[in-house]
Amino acid sequence: MAKRAISKAGRGAESTRAAILNAAFMEFYHNGFQGGSLNKIVESAGTTKGALFHHFPNGKQELGYAVVDEIIGPILQQRWLESLVGSKDPITDLKRAFRQYVKEDIESGNYVQGCPLNNMAQEMSPLDEGFRKRIDKLYCLWRKTYADAFAAGVKAGKVKKSVEPASVAALIVASQMGIWGTGKSSRSLELMTQAGEAVCSYLDSLRP
Repeated sequence: MAKRAISKAGRGAESTRAAILNAAFMEFYHNGFQGGSLNKIVESAGTTKGALFHHFPNGKQELGYAVVDEIIGPILQQRWLESLVGSKDPITDLKRAFRQYVKEDIESGNYVQGCPLNNMAQEMSPLDEGFRKRIDKLYCLWRKTYADAFAAGVKAGKVKKSVEPASVAALIVASQMGIWGTGKSSRSLELMTQAGEAVCSYLDSLRP
């Protein structure tokens, strides 16, 4: 009985922590880290400030770090990196991802909020070294995954031999940030779609 009670309590604590993290992600995504409200986070999570500080004793900063590590990082992995790992045709895989997520974010309306990673980078990297290091680590992983995929594409004959994988990877990641930043600033789905298709045309130019 005691072991079962501890197990249930543990699961409850994990569930509360996850609810706080997810609520914090949405609050920071819509209002920025500095503008985000802890009161709104605990209200949305259906918990208390006491529970928040139990899981994140150092408060908002620690919570923000956890959002980057445990929410934004996995979103990046799922959306942009998983399909490129082991890919022999990164051009086709990236074009598919661009068109899929531009379409999804336009349909959901999320395009006007921009990219959560880029939002956090623009707001917090100049202000907090903990944020900067975490965010830069994700960008480095992003570029490396793309560079590895383009190198594999060159070997497989799907990408021009003259392509420099690291340079192309850096450009594509920067372009992605620009596309979602354009959607956020312009609130123009037409302009965002146009920018996405321009990147797809550039990717086509890298074929042998």
